[in-house]
Amino acid sequence: MKIKIALCVFFLIFTQSAFAQIFYSKTEALELAFGKATIENLSLFPDEEQSAKIQQLAKTKLDSGLFTFYVGKEGDKISGYAAIESETVRTKPETIMIILTPSGEVRGVHLLAFHEPAEYMPPARWFESLAKRDLDDMDFKKGVDAISGATLSTRSALNSVRKVQAFYDVMVKK
Repeated sequence: MKIKIALCVFFLIFTQSAFAQIFYSKTEALELAFGKATIENLSLFPDEEQSAKIQQLAKTKLDSGLFTFYVGKEGDKISGYAAIESETVRTKPETIMIILTPSGEVRGVHLLAFHEPAEYMPPARWFESLAKRDLDDMDFKKGVDAISGATLSTRSALNSVRKVQAFYDVMVKK
């Protein structure tokens, strides 16, 4: 009986961790975003008015009063911005990196880690389809394709992308 219980516990622990897939470390992700450029942190602390505007644009609630952009620089010139966002899909997180051009356009979205079962993971081509979309068009109702079987994952990713674009528009754009 004890052996059966031990096997069940082992099986449960093993199968839960078998879902977790980590594709890039933070260092690898930032190198993917900026190559060998110098990287600086830009910590943003929105006030109440800015938070309200960001939430309105992003169509999602902020879960923190701190937001960090990684800024790629080549000399004094900004080569782009990146943000790493984690959101819970069903019960486990997905982590993505959103890369913006110096003017705030989405240059790329990369899946860094996915802890749900693989069948819920959006394909790379779906993330690629988000590049160059305006914040207003970052919506299933405006041309972003839904992925059958990955509805929650894609919704979570869209929330993250919109949040990053909204932070840029409200707090970085000049």
